[in-house]
Amino acid sequence: MVWRGASVTAQPVEHHDPHDPDDILARLPEQYHERFLAEYREAMVAAAHETWRYRQLQEVLKIWHLRAIAYSRPGHERARREAREGINVVPAEDVIPRWADLVASRADSPA
Repeated sequence: MVWRGASVTAQPVEHHDPHDPDDILARLPEQYHERFLAEYREAMVAAAHETWRYRQLQEVLKIWHLRAIAYSRPGHERARREAREGINVVPAEDVIPRWADLVASRADSPA
């Protein structure tokens, strides 16, 4: 609503759904379009035939929304390549507090 003197006018509120397939597709680098569309269509068909699978469709959109954010960040592809090749690897103990304690506690617990 917008106040204009003594009167009020209603203005439409734009709603942005981050899980909108068009938004996800627009954000994704083109190399991921085909994979996204295949997973999206598969989830849509499943949800159309079995309504309980609607949650599955929502999960597919949520995951791809997060992927779109990550994949579209500058340097993402370089970081992926470096991780595959073992370049610029940061040891877990340098970034995870009490890493040695966590590893020791897992080793002591029964599998």
